[in-house]
Amino acid sequence: MIIRKLFTFENAHIVRDCSTRRCSENIHGHSYTIEVLLESNYLDHGQMVYDFSLMKRQIKTLIDSFDHAITLWSGDEQGYIDAMKAHSNRWIEMPVSPSAEQFARVIFLMVERVLACTQMVNGEREVTVQSIIAHETQTGYAQAFQADAHSPLMGSIDLEKIIFSSQVQAEWEDPQLWEKLLSHTPTRNPTKV
Repeated sequence: MIIRKLFTFENAHIVRDCSTRRCSENIHGHSYTIEVLLESNYLDHGQMVYDFSLMKRQIKTLIDSFDHAITLWSGDEQGYIDAMKAHSNRWIEMPVSPSAEQFARVIFLMVERVLACTQMVNGEREVTVQSIIAHETQTGYAQAFQADAHSPLMGSIDLEKIIFSSQVQAEWEDPQLWEKLLSHTPTRNPTKV
């Protein structure tokens, strides 16, 4: 069974090297809608795959980090990165360009990591990320599945190279959330066998 939860955020970026000059040479923003699709062949004690209220904790916190922020690609020109950080307190730096495709892959890995580090307490079993859909506009989206998120052909994504600004982290209920997720040993294998 698949369940879906929607999240929204406003974000600015530049997508370098794309074919459209407007997108590759100018800071611009989008109203993103992110669909998190989880699946399992089992239901918990409440007869649910995964309680939607659980998604409001770490998953929502991480996705909401992108709201009213600028997303930077660590491979961009250092002068541009430094200027954006100097003029914005809310930023996220990623090791990949902030295209819709890469947002879908990055968020897939983040949600997968949250699930892998979550101690299930209500009989949840084998809950995995089915896919992440990143709507960049009303008419366009990118959908990432497990093979996409982990594809070396699309470029590997090292979660440890994702950096959240101090202001973003300070707004989290637990300012050490990302550090804890990265250092925590997963309690189970997040992938399907």
